[in-house]
Formats: sequence, structure tokens, C-alpha cells
Amino acid sequence: MRLVLLSGGSGKRLWPLSNDTRSKQFLKVLESNASEKQSMVQRVWGQLKNVGLSESSVIATSKMQKDMIYSQLGMNVPLIIEPERRDTFPAIALAASYLYSIQNVSEEEVIVVLPVDPYVEDRFFEKVKELENVLLDSDADVALMGVKPTFPSAKYGYIVPKGTVDGDSYFTVHHFIEKPNKEEAREFIRLNALWNCGVFAFKLKYLLDILVQISLPLQYDELVLQYKTLPKISFDYEIVEKANQIVALPYNGYWKDLGTWNTLTEEMATSQIGKGVLSDDTENTHLINELDIPVTVLGVKDLVIAASPDGILVSDKASSPRIKDLIGGFEQPPMYEERIWGWSRVLDYAKYDDGNEMVTKRICIHGGKNSSYHYHNLRDEVWTILRGEGELALDDNITRVKAGDIIHLPAGKKHGIKGLTELEFIEIQTGIGISEEDYVRLYLEWDQVIQHFNKSKAKVIL
Repeated sequence: MRLVLLSGGSGKRLWPLSNDTRSKQFLKVLESNASEKQSMVQRVWGQLKNVGLSESSVIATSKMQKDMIYSQLGMNVPLIIEPERRDTFPAIALAASYLYSIQNVSEEEVIVVLPVDPYVEDRFFEKVKELENVLLDSDADVALMGVKPTFPSAKYGYIVPKGTVDGDSYFTVHHFIEKPNKEEAREFIRLNALWNCGVFAFKLKYLLDILVQISLPLQYDELVLQYKTLPKISFDYEIVEKANQIVALPYNGYWKDLGTWNTLTEEMATSQIGKGVLSDDTENTHLINELDIPVTVLGVKDLVIAASPDGILVSDKASSPRIKDLIGGFEQPPMYEERIWGWSRVLDYAKYDDGNEMVTKRICIHGGKNSSYHYHNLRDEVWTILRGEGELALDDNITRVKAGDIIHLPAGKKHGIKGLTELEFIEIQTGIGISEEDYVRLYLEWDQVIQHFNKSKAKVIL
């Protein structure tokens, strides 16, 4: 059995902490057993290790989230990178082609797909292991795992059984209902329907045959080239609901989708993260502050206050799920990003009448980590080192840098930096057409940079 974990999301339901690169699964607002802050993806990956499933798991994600996953889980976690976001059917199709043509997984292998961020106990994943036998025993096209409802929720989809249900055994699926009202939900619960938690299993051959039927290549390298032509549609609509026979396995245990502020704050170990004060007469209110200025909360109840470089949210908890609709028109690029080497935060942006632009960033390189060795075609940069020490690679030499140093990097100048200790600097970008696409990477590893300079007989001062 192989597991494919889907890591996507645009980050809008937990704005302003989440954004296109740091969606909800990467927010470090939960608490580990060691009383350290951890994200949903860190929690789930740890649980997969606990039950012996991490070695057979891969994460399917977009290239925008690759650095974040490596930063939080380490460089050894196996990733399948989507060239662009296109919904869950294209993502799973790409994963299937990767397993088949790159990893040479047998067509008879059972593939289980699940979200990367359910909030569950370890035994949820023990139950996932049973899907392999359920699929083989039932000879179904697709086997689902659903959660036994604990209340008539209007937020979740329901898996409705065909006929009677025998205890905790799997059953044949009659149909699906997407987010009914509470009265309808009560009736579905009476019929032993399950919450659809986005977990399903199929034989690899089943999906490969479908890809052939719709004239898509099975070879990963070919499918990557055609990826932008794949329909933007969910796996549920394109595959699951068209299957001839579907069975579902009930899970009777704790499960929660921490997709909105009101549900996420219910599982936070503390009511405050970051600088600020909650007055004694403040009730059922959470403050999450990533800014360097304090936020004071006085005499309110049932609120969530979240502040980050991307914006500030003050919301009644019950109303917080509406945030996605309100910010739908925002076009602002992410102001805070976690990378493999550290993090960056946009401090200021300006566009002038002559078309020139200015972006100011505060950047941190962790000790022992490095940026790539690269250059830009359209922008000049000036770095001012604030703290720490590092190695700076420029066109013709490698030198040491420390707090107080100023480095000028005109367009076309090749450069990279490594933190010997934790290193912070201010980067000011100027030019016309500044974008993240103006980036030509030459080397990713610092050893490669050193080898390049040694071969070229350049000056290395260490």
C-alpha cells in the first residue's frame, strides 16, 4: 500500500497568517507532546511515523509549497511537485504516473489518498491501513473511509449507505450529499451516513486505465508537459462519483477539519501567540500576532485577532468562516514566506511615476543554511547586514560578511550567501518589472558553489 498526501490550498480561510505559499497546514499554532509549537503537516507526518506509514508515503504539492515542506519536515521527505495548481484530479493523476513510471510501483498496488492536515488521533491512521483489505475483499473500484458523525453538521459532505449497515463493517455507497442543512443532516445520520473526510483507496491500475481512456500519458515526464491542459476538477467529481462500485469504511473516533479560525482556535493550547496583552475580562478570545508590535485586547469575547505582515483580522469566531469570501479580490503577493534556508518578510513596496519599483525585505538565513547562487536580470539589490556572520559568494570571490557590511548587487551580478551563524539583513530591490520570476539559479548547494570557485581559480577568502 502506498499513501499519497495532498498538500494544497490557497490559504484564504485562515488569512492573514496563511497565504499562497503558507497555507493552513504550515501554521505553527498547535502544540506537540514536547510542548513545542508545531504545524498540522508536522503533526500528521509524526503520526505517520508513529504507525509505520511514513516510509510508504509521498506528498503531492505545488512548487510554491515545496520550500515550506522541506523547511518543516526536512529535505528527505518525498515530494511530487505539480507544475501549477489545478485541483485534486490532476494532482492525483500526476502522482499515479510518478509512482508507476518513476518508482515502478506495481499496477496491482493499492493507493490511498488523504489530506495532509486532518486533526486526528494516531488510530485514525491505523484505520487507514485497513482500506487495503477492504478494497481487495470487496472488489470495489474505490474504497472510502468516512467518519461517524457526532452532530448534524452542515459543514461536511456525507457518504450515504445503500441498504442497512452492519456495525463497523464496510458498506456499499449509495450516493453522496454535499453540505446539507441541519435537518437533512439529522436524517442522513439516522441512515448511518458518514462524514466524507477525503480519504479514498484504489488500485493503481484502476486510475491508469482511466488516464488511458481520456488520452493522457502514463509517463510522468510526458504528463508534466501536458499538465496545464488537464481539467481543473476534483478527484471526487471526476473519478469517485463516476465509479461503478464504491464502498466505505466507518471510522468511529476523533476527527476535525481545522480549516477555519473558529475550529483551529478550539485546538490551540494557548489563547495567545506573539506580542500583546489579553485583559482579565476578555473571554474566549484568541490572539495570534506575528508582528513586532504589541496588540492589546480589552474586554471582548468570542473573537479571533490575527496579525501578520499580510494583514490584520478581527472577527467574531462564529463569523470567521466568511473571511474567504471577503478577501477574494485581494491580489497582494505573500508578504511573509518560509524557505529551506530561513524566511523573508516584505517591509515596504512602492511603484513610482516613471515605472520604477522598490521592494524592501527583511531576510533571515539560518546558521549552516544558504541561499542559491543566482543572478537577476531586471533588478538591482543592496544588502545591509544586521546581525550574524556569513560567507558571501560574488562573481569573482567568496568573502566573509558581518553586521554593518553593505553589499551592492547590480543586475546580472552572480551572488549567494551562507549563514555561518543566524544571519539577518535588509534587502532593497529596485528596478522595473520586479517579480519572483526574475531569478536565474546556478547552484543550490554551497559545496557546489565552493567547487565552482575552486575550478575557476577564483579568490576564496574564508
